[in-house]
Amino acid sequence: MSKISEIKRVYRHQRIRRQMVGTPDRPRICVHRSLKNFSVSIIDDTSAKVLMGMSTLAKDFKAKLKTGGNIKAAELLGEMFGKDAIAKGYRKLAFDRGGYKYHGRVKAFADAARKAGLEF
Repeated sequence: MSKISEIKRVYRHQRIRRQMVGTPDRPRICVHRSLKNFSVSIIDDTSAKVLMGMSTLAKDFKAKLKTGGNIKAAELLGEMFGKDAIAKGYRKLAFDRGGYKYHGRVKAFADAARKAGLEF
């Protein structure tokens, strides 16, 4: 990925973040993807705290799947993340795509998380 496309993504993310705020009632899911991995966090912006996070670098994820940079990995992460989030009491969330297009790995993660029971 070139430096210019990453700068453009950051600007898009800032535009999204101007209107989207994670509250204690409806925290924000923020995704980040790289070429080899995918990470997700639940954030409460009012207290500026990360409530929960998960990545394809986690040991329990690596035990199930070797690579973390493809659509299968994003789907598996979405299922695991959805189950853990519901277990911790987070069901209604706001989805922040992080300036990425809503397709490919981002869409696969969101669909799998919704299938696991999250609402956004």
